[in-house]
Amino acid sequence: MKDTHKHQGLRNQLVKIISEKGITDKNVLKAIATIPRHLFMDSSFADFAYQDKAFPIAADQTISQPYTVAFQTQLLAIKPNEKILEIGTGSGYQTAVLIEMGAKVYTIERQQELFKKSKLFLPKLHYKPKKMVFGDGYKGLIEEAPFDGIIVTAGAPFVPNALLSQLKVGGKLIIPIGDDVQTMTMFVRTSEKDFEKHELGEFRFVPMLKEKN
Repeated sequence: MKDTHKHQGLRNQLVKIISEKGITDKNVLKAIATIPRHLFMDSSFADFAYQDKAFPIAADQTISQPYTVAFQTQLLAIKPNEKILEIGTGSGYQTAVLIEMGAKVYTIERQQELFKKSKLFLPKLHYKPKKMVFGDGYKGLIEEAPFDGIIVTAGAPFVPNALLSQLKVGGKLIIPIGDDVQTMTMFVRTSEKDFEKHELGEFRFVPMLKEKN
């Protein structure tokens, strides 16, 4: 669990790379500069942790490319103490970014192996989600709704209505939609019944799976 000056230097370089790609939110950049991404990865990949690339983690999942994490987080435009629902805890890296920015994070993971790992690991780095749930992300978390923002970190073939219904008015759902290649899509709830939809470029994610595993 070492985080050295060298790691910090590599993080600063990573921040420079994602800034050049268009990430401007200072709080997002600060979170990326702070969080030791190498600790969220298999030790065999640790030397590559600060490249702007996705890497495999357990259960055939991946830790997203830092630019993608930053892009999705920037779209949420988080203010301190906002309630954010994360679908797909994965390695916990995106969770840590949200908490670092002052969000109250509720996170759902459907792969038991990843759920157990992240539940033990995040508190060791002093990142404590409000709630971590082993369950089906398509259903959201109705008992904690409504949310200021919902972020989906896997490719969804369609938009789950449950997630739209759990947004506050003014809240945002950030979700990559599609099969092989996904379109990053933002839905903003403008009233009880209305949503604005924004399509924001193509990305590649592992698929969002139904049911628990």
